[in-house]
Amino acid sequence: MLKIWGRLSSINVQKVVWAAGEVGQDFARIDAGGPFGGLDTPEFRALNPNGQIPVLEDGAFRLWESNSIVRYLAARYGAAVIWEAEPARRAAAERWMDWMLSELQPATAPVLRGVVRKEPAFADPKVIEAGMRRAEALMAILDAQLADRPFLAGERFGVADIAVGCGAHRWLNMPVERIARPHVQRWYGELFARPAAKAALPLPVA
Repeated sequence: MLKIWGRLSSINVQKVVWAAGEVGQDFARIDAGGPFGGLDTPEFRALNPNGQIPVLEDGAFRLWESNSIVRYLAARYGAAVIWEAEPARRAAAERWMDWMLSELQPATAPVLRGVVRKEPAFADPKVIEAGMRRAEALMAILDAQLADRPFLAGERFGVADIAVGCGAHRWLNMPVERIARPHVQRWYGELFARPAAKAALPLPVA
């Protein structure tokens, strides 16, 4: 059985939990990070010297970095489910995973931390407003991508939908006013109906 280290309120842990569910792998999730702590212990640092979640244990194999874990689960257990063997199709999907980390996640993080988590360092309305503007620009890109295809990389659900779907879940469920994005909303509704998504994406977002 797989072990996944990390609290479920972490968007990066959500990706891994969702991917494990999609490829049909049983797993035990161990709360770590945030209010659960434990990331600075020698035991956890032996799993990930960076002291970050998530960490995957698959037997004797240990892996950190959420996108790498999702790729690993897809390649090892999801060949007929979420993995793309053809290099160009795989790259077209994986670029959205990287877009999530480099663009969407940094844009929505200050909004989440200021509006939902109410962290003092993010209480400045200007900080929240800047995050909102950037997030809306990115959601417009996402909406355009989904205008003529059911899933981010084409006709088939895959790793791109898992990674970016976690970001869309967070954005669409925060108590803020958003511009309507009909293609994103249609796609998100289909994603959230999947049993593995429901298990990975708690409400309310935190």
